[in-house]
Amino acid sequence: MTTGTEQFRRARDFLLEHREDYATAHRDFDWPRPERFNWALDWFDVIADGNDRTALHLVEEDGRETRMSFAELARRSDRVAAWLRRHGVAAEDRVLVMLGNQAELWETALAAMKLRAVVIPATPLLGPADLRDRVDRGRVRHVIVRSADTAKFDEVPGDYTRIAVGEEPGGAWLPYADAYGAADRFVPDGPTLADDPLMLYFTSGTTARPKLVEHTHTSYPIGHLATMYWIGLRPGDVHLNISSPGWAKHAWSNLFAPWNAEATVFLHNYTRFDAPRLMTEMDRAGVTTFCAPPTVWRMLIQSDLGRLRTPPREVVAAGEPLNPEVIEQVRRAWNVTIRDGFGQTETAVQVSNSPGQLLKTGSMGRPSPGYRVELLDPVSGAPGAAEGEIALDLSARPVGLMTGYHGDPDRTAEAMAGGYYRTGDIGSRDEDGYITYVGRADDVFKASDYKISPFELESVLLEHEAVAEAAVVPAPDELWLAVPKAYIVLAQGFEPGPDTAKVLFEYAREALAPYKRIRRLEFGELPKTVSGKIRRIELREATAAGSAAEYREEDFR
Repeated sequence: MTTGTEQFRRARDFLLEHREDYATAHRDFDWPRPERFNWALDWFDVIADGNDRTALHLVEEDGRETRMSFAELARRSDRVAAWLRRHGVAAEDRVLVMLGNQAELWETALAAMKLRAVVIPATPLLGPADLRDRVDRGRVRHVIVRSADTAKFDEVPGDYTRIAVGEEPGGAWLPYADAYGAADRFVPDGPTLADDPLMLYFTSGTTARPKLVEHTHTSYPIGHLATMYWIGLRPGDVHLNISSPGWAKHAWSNLFAPWNAEATVFLHNYTRFDAPRLMTEMDRAGVTTFCAPPTVWRMLIQSDLGRLRTPPREVVAAGEPLNPEVIEQVRRAWNVTIRDGFGQTETAVQVSNSPGQLLKTGSMGRPSPGYRVELLDPVSGAPGAAEGEIALDLSARPVGLMTGYHGDPDRTAEAMAGGYYRTGDIGSRDEDGYITYVGRADDVFKASDYKISPFELESVLLEHEAVAEAAVVPAPDELWLAVPKAYIVLAQGFEPGPDTAKVLFEYAREALAPYKRIRRLEFGELPKTVSGKIRRIELREATAAGSAAEYREEDFR
């Protein structure tokens, strides 16, 4: 009988072999669907056996470094697993993990998998109110957090085990460092079924109360073979992904995708983003593959990209669509093209520009291997629309799709209605099958009966040298019912005021069709979730309420 490890390796090697042959990869890839699979035991420990290559490389702001080999991480995670089991962590127990980019985060992730515990990742940016929600709705039995954050839990009631990483806080908190004295040989207490729960993710909540997304021992570990393929990872690569712990993209590209490929995970920790320092560390570490959100890419192009002497072979972006102007600047400086990818906390990467594909400006690419993507007509809900809601065909259900929204069967049924998983995002597809992002279904609006894609207008605004960030929402208007309003974060060297507003209105008139023109404008910071996504619902509410700081196009004619 073929083991889960053998099935996984066969699928992984097929994607590596066809990493620049999209047609073959998409046509012939089959998801491995083992009955039993534990990624930490059946994959990581297997590739770690006797393997002294670097698995994890961390560089701190003060220059301190941590390097761990695959073999060392396997041993340390065994110790942590044995110690956690001694302190009551059992299969299917919920463990809230709130750590930064530190070695203990990866040790804990592997240890929890070995124990078949269910991890609830949490960012250290969360406050007591968010933590109460997670502990309550997540039915948390154990928490593992930095010592610096233990005080937050004074306001979080519950009978849960408290484990602190760092300085010993005393009281009811157990010191994580004691785990290193445990035995370094871990024996699992039972088999892991492929559909056993592995992770519960609270979504970032850009429009409503965070949803609780459930993933299994296959949906993320095996599902992120598609993410490995999109990034273009190879064995021996050094991969840098800029993402905060606690969010799905961190697991995507700082855990599963690179170690699926047997690559090194590299991270540079900083308190404030410093583009020159980041590029220095990338050169020193020999980064070969690089993923960053659009915000980071926009900050990078405001620096001298020429500081990076040896650019990565592969560069990608995810989180929000990337604007063409940013892609062009990076291409000119590094002679590599940033490739977009589209996915969600609920899935691995669904649509992407993978290595070797013809790139089309503005398109986020074609469906990933193992994904059958449809666009559903906004009226009939039928597949095959030229523009419609991006959806996954459940008759060919991809491994990398969540089980559902934990504890919310109604929301799960709504998302999976009619045989399709509905993403809530709108896209358009051309004659070659390339999909272009239009916007969230909630964000697209009409102005004088014309449909407006905020992303399209934001992309145009970002091409102006004065604009660092932009967000477009509908503003009420007596004549047109709604008109586009832009909230602008200015680049360095530009001051908010009527002169800058006039320049931007004039630019928008020249660059956009009349019905798409920016008619309102306001300067200021953009409200964001702790994961960095723009909270457009707040901007829409602020716009509806009115603002004395708003500029109107008609005032400058």
